[in-house]
Amino acid sequence: MLVAGSMTWKNYRHQADVCHAYQIVHRNGIPDDQIVVMMYDDIAYNMKNPHPGTIINKPNGLNVYAGVPKDYTGEDVTPENFLAALKGDRRAVKKRSPKVITSGGNDTIFIYLADHGGSGIFTFPNSTLHAHDLIETIKEMARNNKFSKMVIYMESCHSGSMFTKLPNNVHVYAVTAARADENSYACYFDFERKTFLSDEFSALWMYYMEANDLDNKTFRDQFSSLQEKMRMSHSWRFGDMKMGEHPISEFVNNTPRRVRDETRAQGFALTHLTSNHEVPFKILEHRIKTEIHAGRRQRLKRKHEALRQAKGKIEGTVEAISQHFDFKHDDLDEDHCKMDLHALKSVAEHFRATCFDWDKEESFTHFHIASSHMYVFACLCARGVEAERIIEVITEVSRKS
Repeated sequence: MLVAGSMTWKNYRHQADVCHAYQIVHRNGIPDDQIVVMMYDDIAYNMKNPHPGTIINKPNGLNVYAGVPKDYTGEDVTPENFLAALKGDRRAVKKRSPKVITSGGNDTIFIYLADHGGSGIFTFPNSTLHAHDLIETIKEMARNNKFSKMVIYMESCHSGSMFTKLPNNVHVYAVTAARADENSYACYFDFERKTFLSDEFSALWMYYMEANDLDNKTFRDQFSSLQEKMRMSHSWRFGDMKMGEHPISEFVNNTPRRVRDETRAQGFALTHLTSNHEVPFKILEHRIKTEIHAGRRQRLKRKHEALRQAKGKIEGTVEAISQHFDFKHDDLDEDHCKMDLHALKSVAEHFRATCFDWDKEESFTHFHIASSHMYVFACLCARGVEAERIIEVITEVSRKS
């Protein structure tokens, strides 16, 4: 199951990542009826695309959009549909004739998700996947004998916070682009398309898939490679560590030798590594620098300033909330394993409803820039502060702002 949770041109890289992941598993011999793809599908024929009908995932790369199944697009890309399709519950999917994972006790499942995230949340175009709901779904699938083994790769800021409560006894193994307290990083800024093409973690794990004999490479081998080669964020792993000893080909089949040889011959080098929270600024700054029309350049400058002010407003709001508690930033990562995911979901949803509704596109743009500050809520929950008290303070601060 391959999921891009974002939309709009500035988030080009997430759908490009998912399209590339599809090409890998498809080329490795996994039939389309065993692949489910969710992506908004507003990139290939976007008016900003100088090459209509194409999506690339690296500089001068091949078109990765060709042949990608349109299983869930547009408004059908939701966390509810994702979870229902994952566990094979057609009746719960809000879509006609839905394609779902029809797995049983002898099946392996590979899941890849790419988008923005915060503490305990992974965003979709108009809604939010909470860590609590993801972990509960995995537990339910394990109880119902819906898989023999499952591997999950997640590309997002703070993705490590999504799996701190993943059980280690249900044969599920998760690898993330970042630790619970870290941003993830975009890469490959394309000066023609004026957006980023990929992400550090995703570019590396997919290169590894295409360059190696997966019959003789384990998930532990790949994780070691990620730890060695990632320069900005730190890939992390969760769940059943014994799963790391399994050959990668058990989940995605082996990469054809021709592809391996071609991939290694092309070489690999990451460029333009940029924190995902800085991406909207970098894109606007490039547009301002290259815009020759004075009026349009001024409008872009005003947009850049509005973005900066919105970032400051969110940071100020979260700081005002944190001042109500005895809160220090010196040991945040240790606390995440103690986190009450249900409490965090309640706090996050109240913050969204009261302060900044990131499900709305403009507010979401502002949110993901400053989502690292949401880490405060996760740590307060982990340290035993009652959700009701945090919600009370959020309400008080929002009334004053």
